[in-house]
Amino acid sequence: MKLVAKTFYGLETVLAKELAALGAQEITTLKRAVSFEADMALLYKSNLHLRTAIRILMPIATFNATSDIELYKKIKEMDWSKYLRADQTLAVDAITYSKIFTHSKYVSLKTKDAICDRFRDETGQRPSVDIESPTVLINIHIAEDQVTVSLDSSAEPLNRRGYRTNEHEAPINEVLAAGMVLLSEWDTKSTFIDPMCGSGTIVMEAAMIAANIAPNIKRKDFGFTRWNNFDAPLWEKIRHEAIEAQTTPTARICGSDISLRAIDTARQSALDFGLKQFIDFSCAPLEEVNPISKKGVVIMNPPYGERLKTRDIVQMYIGIGNHLKRNFQGFDAWVISSNLEAMKLIGLKPSAKITLYNGALECRFEKFSLYEGSHADMVRKRRIIPRDDSAPRQKI
Repeated sequence: MKLVAKTFYGLETVLAKELAALGAQEITTLKRAVSFEADMALLYKSNLHLRTAIRILMPIATFNATSDIELYKKIKEMDWSKYLRADQTLAVDAITYSKIFTHSKYVSLKTKDAICDRFRDETGQRPSVDIESPTVLINIHIAEDQVTVSLDSSAEPLNRRGYRTNEHEAPINEVLAAGMVLLSEWDTKSTFIDPMCGSGTIVMEAAMIAANIAPNIKRKDFGFTRWNNFDAPLWEKIRHEAIEAQTTPTARICGSDISLRAIDTARQSALDFGLKQFIDFSCAPLEEVNPISKKGVVIMNPPYGERLKTRDIVQMYIGIGNHLKRNFQGFDAWVISSNLEAMKLIGLKPSAKITLYNGALECRFEKFSLYEGSHADMVRKRRIIPRDDSAPRQKI
């Protein structure tokens, strides 16, 4: 069967690599998504193991519709008894990019009416709507007049790993954080540092990667667990294999922040999720955070300037560059920010630039390779023939 894994812009290639590692076939990179062929076991594994997927959809129909009447008719013509019974519940989530269908909530309503009316005509009963925990969550995607109907096998978005409650405000999504760690190509053996870790999302994702912990191993409920064809023994087998594959990280993983409240939140989240033993948390400003080894990876998500004055942002980004240059030689440093002018103040030439989105904000994720010794020393070491300054120079 064909499945579609949704993700954030810029993480499509990372997600495709994750799927290949799981054994997916016919992988195709799309915009903010990756399609692939899978069986039911891989559908379960995708929800459990993928770090950069937001949700896994199973398309069940594709058609064209040029009006709400045609949409209703074609939805009603589908055989919904394959997926749902009249005594069960449903919910509809619609996304529209269309001049014809401009209101996603109206599309959801028409879809729900069409399904329920078919059941009523055939059985005299109709399914109920349950927005919180439906038996089947139906996804409608409309691009102009092309309609794709899918079953959402994840239901709750996959970034909700279970280590953060709704009360904990995180400046970065878990899926984006995991994607950044994977994009950095950290080897999981060298030191990993986030000196502006906030509530700890990036270091917790790094710790799960280093420990080979499936990101959603703590979740008890997915969309597919409510389906009528749910294979409970197969699911338990897949979960058991994931638990058996976990390891103990050998790398030092460190998170620090100037806010004691943020660090307390991070420590509690890591403790609740069983990650605290793998992460060293400390409350300290950036200028007091120094490496504990000669090489490693630094990833940071500094403030972009929404709540800070221009002068504060200027000093902060200059300080980031100065501290990295002076104290993190031998490291690769990655910084994400939507403030491109502030990024220039870091004063280092990026060796990689990747466009990502943190929520609605377009951001740049930049890599700074921090050489051991001065850059001039590195250039001299690479020369094969030393220059003889005493030799006469040819005039041009």
